[in-house]
Amino acid sequence: MKGKYIVLAVLIVASLGFIKYPIDGYEATGIARLYQLRKFQLDSVKYNRIPAGAYKKLADIKLNLSNRNKDSIQDLLVSDTDFESKLKRIIPAGAYSMSVMDMSNPDKLRYAAHRENIGYQPGSVGKIAVLLAVFDQLQKLCPDSWEDRAGYLKNIKVTSRYWGTGDHHTIPVYDIEKDRLTKRKVVASDEFSLYEWLDHMVSVSNNGAASIMYREAMLMAAFGQDYFFLDAEKAEKYFIDTPRDSLTNLANTVVNAPLRKLGIGEDEWKLGGMFTRPAGKYVGRKGGSIGTPKGLMKFLVQLEQGKVVDKASSLEMKRLLYLTDRRIRYARSPRLDSAAVYFKSGSYYKCDRAKNPDCKSYAGNVFNYMNSVIIVEHPNGLKYIVCLMSNVLNKNSAGAHMYMASKIDDIIDEANVSKKSIIKEEEYKSDNDESDN
Repeated sequence: MKGKYIVLAVLIVASLGFIKYPIDGYEATGIARLYQLRKFQLDSVKYNRIPAGAYKKLADIKLNLSNRNKDSIQDLLVSDTDFESKLKRIIPAGAYSMSVMDMSNPDKLRYAAHRENIGYQPGSVGKIAVLLAVFDQLQKLCPDSWEDRAGYLKNIKVTSRYWGTGDHHTIPVYDIEKDRLTKRKVVASDEFSLYEWLDHMVSVSNNGAASIMYREAMLMAAFGQDYFFLDAEKAEKYFIDTPRDSLTNLANTVVNAPLRKLGIGEDEWKLGGMFTRPAGKYVGRKGGSIGTPKGLMKFLVQLEQGKVVDKASSLEMKRLLYLTDRRIRYARSPRLDSAAVYFKSGSYYKCDRAKNPDCKSYAGNVFNYMNSVIIVEHPNGLKYIVCLMSNVLNKNSAGAHMYMASKIDDIIDEANVSKKSIIKEEEYKSDNDESDN
């Protein structure tokens, strides 16, 4: 591929006016799987893989705390004692940590936490840091134009090469002309746009896609404006010619510096390295990965404020997190079927077969991390964020996460119903007082 972005002006103009999605956003992004879902919707084809909450319209996805963008994160994460007490009652015994922000009334936020500073291996939740790195680098390259950035995401295509191989997670590959969907592992010859690789990374949590986009963020940082005319041969030569320690340091800076800029400390959230073994050919790891409910909450609250990179980037990252694929773990709770959810889940486990030959997947007996971060938006105006992390040995915690999703939803729903009742009662009394006068 001789230059990624030829006829720049034409491509950017073609993208103008189409910077929003989810399902009806194929024109904006070129993400092929959206074309099939939109076609199902327009043709009234029954599709049971996703619930009602996954069909939110393009323009309906908004930032919930944009009117609070002047507030510091420290001022917003102040615990509500009563709210916290109710939430702690539903936490199962064992190694669970959690932070919750009720945004139903943006002017009266309620925050609660339990062991929110305990560090866990974040697993695939760490891919959000790669998402941030890409948007951070694009903003540096195109500081004055979101339209340019969106055009690059849609029209720049890159190949996997060895970076994307070695992962068991499949990706959806949809052939529009043949109307055929194939789910398979990433191969070295795969070529997709930056938007599609980001979608593969987030919606189906493909590790190969995460390493590819990590690579692209590094190349943006290393080449600056020349990145837009970089081909695969020059990119690979850069990794061959650059000392390994320099590449490792750059990789660490690219994904972690944007987190520090948001006031998220190294002990609250950091990413140690790539997501696939072949990607370690030239880029090493620097320390381990860690995440805490508070660190993740700091990110999501500032995303809702429009403060992650900038407002346009915050909104687009939220759209990429909008789940229009099969829901799992926390997001699978039936209580959330009608809700829009913006979700990332991650797991990381290890089995000692000498201790237990029957140790199963996602039920490790050495460590067994399972993490869920989610923004929930119900049609009735109930809106909240949950960051839940656990390390419960010998048990798949997916069921517990789903149970907690239902219970947390109950608590937030009851609290907001009670508030509405109090407000109505006060309005009634006020009206009667006025009539008496």
